[in-house]
Amino acid sequence: MSFTFQPMVESRPIREIAYDVLKKAIITGEIPAGERIVETEYADRLHISRTPLREALRKLERDGLVEYVMRRGVIVHAFTSEDVDQIYTIRNSLEMLTLPYIIENATPEDIASLREKLSRMDKMMEKDDLEALSPLAREFHASLTAISGKNRILRVIEGQDEYIRRFSAMAIKQENRRSTAHEEHHRLVDLVESKDLPAFEELMKNHIERSKECCLAALAARKQNRDL
Repeated sequence: MSFTFQPMVESRPIREIAYDVLKKAIITGEIPAGERIVETEYADRLHISRTPLREALRKLERDGLVEYVMRRGVIVHAFTSEDVDQIYTIRNSLEMLTLPYIIENATPEDIASLREKLSRMDKMMEKDDLEALSPLAREFHASLTAISGKNRILRVIEGQDEYIRRFSAMAIKQENRRSTAHEEHHRLVDLVESKDLPAFEELMKNHIERSKECCLAALAARKQNRDL
């Protein structure tokens, strides 16, 4: 297990750096669900004292990423279907708020940039390269919402996207949804270009809701396989 931790080159408090490093490792699965975080061991790994580590763990507990279990200590929390549902619901609601401003602000240059990203995604679809397709799909959505220019909303969306990264890779592996979702990406850009807000809102609402449903289905299937 490797962590990127360079407190000497950052001006932020060590507890904040430790929090960010651990949060990323948990969300990406580098620290798996169910793992016990032993303070002495992780303090050594991060080359910090136990005090800032404890403070980072308390913040992670408030985020619901770890929990204190009697006689076991700090355990990495497994994401439940309810967690996924809430995270997607928050993120999707915020994304819907940006849509009128995307339509209002989109320039020909924005449209060209989005189509270039779709062209790269087309190639990954042809190759069935899911490892490359998942981050490209996230990049496409981030670029689309960024056109809105609503920076406060975008920062909150970005905070939820940390979690979405882990789940979207599961959803995109479902072949029956993958090709349809990609067709919808092309259609979304068409609607932005034509400034058709009602159709854009309707398609986006259905698009992101189906993404949530696919992720929940993938999570349920994975849980069932573990229980067999």
